[in-house]
Amino acid sequence: MQAIPTSATTNAASIRQLFSYPFRIFFLSMALLALLVVPVWVMQLTGVLNLPLAMPGLFWHQHEMLFGFLSAAIAGFLLTAVCVWTGTNRTHGARLAALWGVWLAGRLLLAFGGGLPDWLVHTVNLAFLPLVMIDAGWRVWHARQKRQLMILVVLGLLWLMQIGFVLRLDMTYSYGALIMAMALISIIGGRITPAFSGGWLRQRGLDASGIRMIPALDMATLFSMILLMATLVTGWHTLSGLLAIVAATLMLVRLAGWKGWLVRKEPLLWILHLSILWVPVALALLAGTLLAGWPSNAWSHAAGTGAVSCLILGVIARVSLGHTGRPLVLPRGMVLAFVAIHLAALIRVLTALDIIPWHPGIGSSTVLWFVAFGLFLIRYTGVLASPRPDGKEG
Repeated sequence: MQAIPTSATTNAASIRQLFSYPFRIFFLSMALLALLVVPVWVMQLTGVLNLPLAMPGLFWHQHEMLFGFLSAAIAGFLLTAVCVWTGTNRTHGARLAALWGVWLAGRLLLAFGGGLPDWLVHTVNLAFLPLVMIDAGWRVWHARQKRQLMILVVLGLLWLMQIGFVLRLDMTYSYGALIMAMALISIIGGRITPAFSGGWLRQRGLDASGIRMIPALDMATLFSMILLMATLVTGWHTLSGLLAIVAATLMLVRLAGWKGWLVRKEPLLWILHLSILWVPVALALLAGTLLAGWPSNAWSHAAGTGAVSCLILGVIARVSLGHTGRPLVLPRGMVLAFVAIHLAALIRVLTALDIIPWHPGIGSSTVLWFVAFGLFLIRYTGVLASPRPDGKEG
């Protein structure tokens, strides 16, 4: 596969360019956070660091991975995509900088705000997702695009999980948030993955008619996840376990209809299919946790490291090329990044299940996580901080 010379664009890079489109600043910030949160958490856990965290260490780590890392990815993707969907002008410049500033302030307050009033830390952190929803919702409302409303509903439920988490410091709400994150994958991944795969096949003169999207099946999968979240948070664990099995089965049927094996030669596509495959794996492990007492950190890492993080890396790798007017040709090293993030998820889940010993499991999965997001930063920082080669906005 021919590589694109991303480093050649760095001469024109600028901070101002990062605020010309939402995906630029949020994808870059999200990748940097991914590389910072893990070592800071390990050093805090081992006593090497003693930051004045605004919440206990384990809860800080969970919050930053769910509502720091994930929220930045949501903002970068949604605020870029919704402009295309609705034909509206993008959020950029000072307005985008202010929104990003709210996100950044949340990260700093949680890391260094141990002596500050809880209401201040919580208010800033809880402000970000509603601001993203308002920006996207205003565009959807004026464009009368009812199809996009379910994304906003799921985002609203994700925000409710954040409220419960920061106010009660209860991991039940972080589990509910993970399920809503997988619900977002169900919606967005269910749109782009079969559509991109079909387009790739047709461009090569291959038959794409076998790729199927069934709207009723899509909605059934989504609502099963919403019910799963509701029953899990309210403590109906047996029913939650059964719903997890139902949701996993529905998701597997959807994946079978997308026929991911047909695009196995294209990394920008197989990464999407393989990442979404982690959703039914995580749901099956959740059922095992609820019904058979399996370790809870197995399903949570299958969801967080597997489904969410792997799909995020695949999506941002594609969006960062397409929206900057570059060919959809993966830069050198990014196939290794895709393999590394999936191996990190697999090893972390096997470690949680005591199949791999704890120290080598944690160590190797952490190194692989660094390889994945480190390679993204090396190959994409110049792309995200530089103007489009064709001179257009983006």
